[in-house]
Amino acid sequence: MERHTNTRKDPSLWLPTSVKEIEALGWEQPDVILFSGDAYVDHPSFGAAVIGRTLQAQGLKVAIVPQPNWRDDLRDFKKLGRPRLFFGVSAGAMDSMVNHYTAARRRRSDDAYTPGGKHGMRPDYPTIVYSEILKKLYPDVPVIAGGIEASLRRVSHYDYWQDRLLPSILLDAPVDMIIYGMGEIPVTKLAERLANGEHISQITDLPQSALLLPADKMPDADDENIILSSFEECKRDKKRQSANFKHVEQQSNRMHGAVIWQRHGDKAVKINPMLPPMTTAQIDASFDLPYTRLPHPRYKDKTIPAWEMIKHSINLHRGCFGGCAFCTISAHQGKFIASRSKSSILREARQVVAMDDFKGYISDLGGPSANMYRMGGKDLSICEKCLRQSCLHPKPCRNLNNDHAPLLDIYHAVDALPGVKKSFIGSGVRYDLSMFQSGDERIDRTNRRYNEELIEYHVSGRLKVAPEHTCDRVLDIMRKPSFSQFYDFKKIFDRVNRISGLRQQLIPYFISSHPGCREVDMAELAAETKDLDMHLEQVQDFTPTPMTVATEIYYTGYHPYTGERVYCAIKPEEKLAQRRYFFWYDRTYRADIEKALNRLHRPDLLRRLYPAYRDPRNKKR
Repeated sequence: MERHTNTRKDPSLWLPTSVKEIEALGWEQPDVILFSGDAYVDHPSFGAAVIGRTLQAQGLKVAIVPQPNWRDDLRDFKKLGRPRLFFGVSAGAMDSMVNHYTAARRRRSDDAYTPGGKHGMRPDYPTIVYSEILKKLYPDVPVIAGGIEASLRRVSHYDYWQDRLLPSILLDAPVDMIIYGMGEIPVTKLAERLANGEHISQITDLPQSALLLPADKMPDADDENIILSSFEECKRDKKRQSANFKHVEQQSNRMHGAVIWQRHGDKAVKINPMLPPMTTAQIDASFDLPYTRLPHPRYKDKTIPAWEMIKHSINLHRGCFGGCAFCTISAHQGKFIASRSKSSILREARQVVAMDDFKGYISDLGGPSANMYRMGGKDLSICEKCLRQSCLHPKPCRNLNNDHAPLLDIYHAVDALPGVKKSFIGSGVRYDLSMFQSGDERIDRTNRRYNEELIEYHVSGRLKVAPEHTCDRVLDIMRKPSFSQFYDFKKIFDRVNRISGLRQQLIPYFISSHPGCREVDMAELAAETKDLDMHLEQVQDFTPTPMTVATEIYYTGYHPYTGERVYCAIKPEEKLAQRRYFFWYDRTYRADIEKALNRLHRPDLLRRLYPAYRDPRNKKR
């Protein structure tokens, strides 16, 4: 197998990042310049690379300025001059505030998307900061925002770090347009229209775009136009913000959505509908672009943690129909699955095998959810009318095809490649999907085999799954299945390990302080997982992020779909009181947990967690 030994040494194989690189290519002027909060890694998992390579394939000259310095004389924003068509700005692969701060609002000490993991290489809200600088320097050049941060802040939204309702980011960032969601197709259409002489102000109908217009441009509500409550109304009445979110989520998950409008003072935010899911040919075209799959040579020998994590992994599809209440995937990628062809996946697998440091192990054959490859509705005419947020909750849709045969075929084909010793599944597996009885014996038999092969051949010692909680009432708000399904899957896991002579671990993810979760629910989670002989590791405190059901409940106190009030742990002491139950076995927390369970009048849970416990009011321990 030919190794890619000289790729790092030839900067012409990357999109240029400096004047010197542009001159070496013989360009007079770039057509598009992209500013990104992330380091430039030329890999299909990094947004700036994907958009840059997509525009390059269109015949455009594209340059990237990764992590520009916004504190000095702004030379990074000036060095490449003005582009012929537009500037693109993105905060990066994560919302900058999630990237910068913990659930306790403490500043993180590292940044996985920066060389050496160094923090402080991007500002808070880079979409706003970068676009303000560019508009001051080049007021007549269009500035287009994209990426997670702009995408999920396209309407009024609660910001956990400022603890207040914010307007659409279009009111704070002086951009001409947001392209939200997966951007390859809309950014291509935008570039074509600008290149053909249209002014950016004329382009108001681009699919998957959001823009600011005068309020008098708002139409009356009809089947094709949804008028949300205004930002000012939402600030006065949280119920209106909650009701808004229901419309936004439903339209984001429709195959053919309506236009959404929201007034902000004398302006109106117009959000054009999402495109239908990419075809296999379209998504193949994106993944088959000439990525080097490596960090730019400018970083020399510095490590970029996010790339190290995924460099030997392969993404099989986009989209997720799970609809989890705390997750933003469907708001950004949609719930309909866009799957790559087998040939495209195998081409990328061969590229991974050819990497200098590849040792024979594919770290992940996955996606937003590992096992949704080539799944969707049996009758698409039903899907075209559907407003469900999840195809799996409250129970799997009967129109859903959950056949895992195509996925098994991919696993077998990748494992058969010369140089591949083993492929692992590192993405989250939806066991409720693989265990769902479709009623078709062939499919159900295949899915049983999928679970068995997954456990026997594709686990790197530990299989991570995400039940998220043990309380069915909380799980219902999360849009997750009953914890009883975890027990069912664990039986399969234990049986396969026993038969195969393996000693693998099943590692569950759990969340504390999710809307609807009370302290006693966490105490019961602790007792239930203790009975399973688990010392929990993969845990997190709920962090409200823009455009999720859970965040809307956290901020407003109401469920957007029922209008009912929902309890939320808001105060830091309430959140800590829930989180410490994850660590019931740590003596640091034991006294506080004992005191809390006495206050909650749950001696039964005390005895389950600490069998030797004796109430000091009766006798000493």
